[in-house]
Amino acid sequence: MEKIKVANGIYWLEIPGADMNILCGCPADAVKHLMKRGLILPKTKDGVTFESGPNAILLSDVSIQKGSFANLAEFPVLQMLYRQGMILPNHPNNTGTKPILIGTAYQIAAQSQYIYRGNFGLTELREITQAGIPQKIAKEMLRIKRCFAFNRILKTEDILDFCVVDKTPVEIRNGVTVRRKELNVYEFAYGGERVEVDLNLASNEEYEPTVQLDFHKIKREYFSVIHIGEGDGWDVNRPCMSSIITFQGKIYLIDTGPHILHSLTALGISVNEIEGIFHTHGHDDHFAGLTSLVRSDHLIKYYAPAMVRASVVKKLAALMSISEERFSKLFEIHTLQFNHWNNIDGLEVKPVYSPHPVEDAFLIFRTYWEGGYKTYAHLSDIASMKVLRGYLVQDKSANELSAKIYENLNKNFFFKADIKKIDIGGGMIHGSALDFKKDASNKIVLSHTSRKLSISEKEIGSNATFGMEDVLISAHQDYAMRAAYRYLRAYFPLAPDHDLAMLLNCPVQELNVGLILLKKGIMNSNVYLIISGSVEYIDAAARTRNVLSAGSIIGEEAVLNHKPAARTYRAMSYIKVLTIPCELYNVFLNRNFLSDDIKRIFENKIFLQHTWLFGEMVSSVILNSIAKLMRLQMIKKGEELSARQNPTIYMLKSGELQVFFEDKQVDSLKPGGFFGEESIFLKQTDLFTAKASEDSVVYVISGDILQFKPIIEWKLLETFEKRLRTFGTQLENNI
Repeated sequence: MEKIKVANGIYWLEIPGADMNILCGCPADAVKHLMKRGLILPKTKDGVTFESGPNAILLSDVSIQKGSFANLAEFPVLQMLYRQGMILPNHPNNTGTKPILIGTAYQIAAQSQYIYRGNFGLTELREITQAGIPQKIAKEMLRIKRCFAFNRILKTEDILDFCVVDKTPVEIRNGVTVRRKELNVYEFAYGGERVEVDLNLASNEEYEPTVQLDFHKIKREYFSVIHIGEGDGWDVNRPCMSSIITFQGKIYLIDTGPHILHSLTALGISVNEIEGIFHTHGHDDHFAGLTSLVRSDHLIKYYAPAMVRASVVKKLAALMSISEERFSKLFEIHTLQFNHWNNIDGLEVKPVYSPHPVEDAFLIFRTYWEGGYKTYAHLSDIASMKVLRGYLVQDKSANELSAKIYENLNKNFFFKADIKKIDIGGGMIHGSALDFKKDASNKIVLSHTSRKLSISEKEIGSNATFGMEDVLISAHQDYAMRAAYRYLRAYFPLAPDHDLAMLLNCPVQELNVGLILLKKGIMNSNVYLIISGSVEYIDAAARTRNVLSAGSIIGEEAVLNHKPAARTYRAMSYIKVLTIPCELYNVFLNRNFLSDDIKRIFENKIFLQHTWLFGEMVSSVILNSIAKLMRLQMIKKGEELSARQNPTIYMLKSGELQVFFEDKQVDSLKPGGFFGEESIFLKQTDLFTAKASEDSVVYVISGDILQFKPIIEWKLLETFEKRLRTFGTQLENNI
């Protein structure tokens, strides 16, 4: 047996004697990592060219690690079935042997439903009609969906085998056995040899993207398109097809592919700056970055037709084993109407139904300016006209309604836009550049492919590189100052405008990637308000590293406590900061009688920033609101603690606590650790108890003030699942 570490949280286990190649761990882009390492290669057999690759997948015990999806088996399964040919009729690699999913019963059940939804979306008539689609149209949509599926809506067990693992060794295939030693640690055995695989991420590890991106300075225009992805789910060199719309200084995403946070950081955009996301559909190359958007301290607006949203929510709920209702706790939902111009604060968007294996809509954006509308069309995951004619016009079961759908698609596909980005991925479910040979749009961008463009395609459309911006309407105002005022007003709600104006008259600086703003142990002369971009703060001695986003204020310690910086602050991207001299900041605080209040909560705020739960992407405004209301409680050695009343989080300030599920210890808390997270998600609020192993002090934080703070709830959910899965515990009800 040969084990290779492919990337953080991903291993390759090769057992030639048993004809087993096991992908251990499948976070986003796992297949791309295998390709980059040369573990997936082209092969030819009986005149047919196909790919090598895994024939089994070991799942993580937990759904989330470090805030990101840990189990995204959709694309690895697609690679095995189609690119390796394991499901294709008459293919030399189709031997009748199915790929295998290996893992706990809980994770296999979750992946089975997630893969089913990822393949087919909504599969029952009532699911589509509940999304507001008239029954006659819903029936036609199901007919078209079955065309893409060759008239077979297959259950996951029809295409995959399952190997459920626990403490006792079980045979996977051909004499290879596996057992679960502890959380996320598995032991494989074959022919007297044993290999251990640990899928836990180390404290300094995160799941890695395959793409290295250059840093860019992005201007917030009145109306522009920033190209941030032109690849597909197999492209190892470029992010998946996606765009950013800037409108009146606000930032909107179109889709959210794998490692979208990596892309945003490269552009100098923090997740807290995202106003909303427009979602076309739920395939992983457009879906996997949802966890990044959850890493915000506010509800990001989610725009999609109800049918698309229903498909996405069902997939997310299956993947995470959470209730569908929980989606509204993570995003602010806004429903778009098909074939209508939906007005989003002056930006109009028209979604058009696009036949696809899952519910899909392409999007046309417009806003009025001198001379008429300026338009951008985003045609993601469209089918070619040849395929659409076959399914909607020439198919025996096609009808008058099919012809109307085809006519509507034909009209909107070739709508003359100022900029049009089109999917040219080809095959049965993606578009063809040749369809747009006579398109009159001013600029066509060819996207959603991992191959080089052909000569004929180069005549039709342009390339876009990461970070390239097409400006439709230039800005003639400073949106940075608007943002600075908004952040300061939220931070100092009672201060008069004329005093805020004093701070706003300070210079705005654009600082380079990697620049140190404050250095540990050095007294700073300025306080900084982060207007855009991300800043990391580091304390090597305390082994602390967290990320601050737009809206955070740093350097207050010099003013409030007359002490040098306790940590080093460093720009992760190009950033804009409002640079306020400490002298002016001190005058402002004293003039508004704020100094005592801020000093009182400053210690609490600094403590929160040092913790994993509150230290990442939580703005100063949110931290202040929590720091004001948290209270101290003493816990004597041997005393038990549980969240038996209202939703409550207990965060350890000093001492040590042991966390138990029934009589089994599932965690040991050091200062900064917490428990009580189940009280946020469940009516059952005494699932876990904690016992002080020494005299301890905890901060008591009401769950009410944590509501609608997605990044905090997401981390609570990650911790809850990890503790629950330590001993394989399952709950019957979804969270």
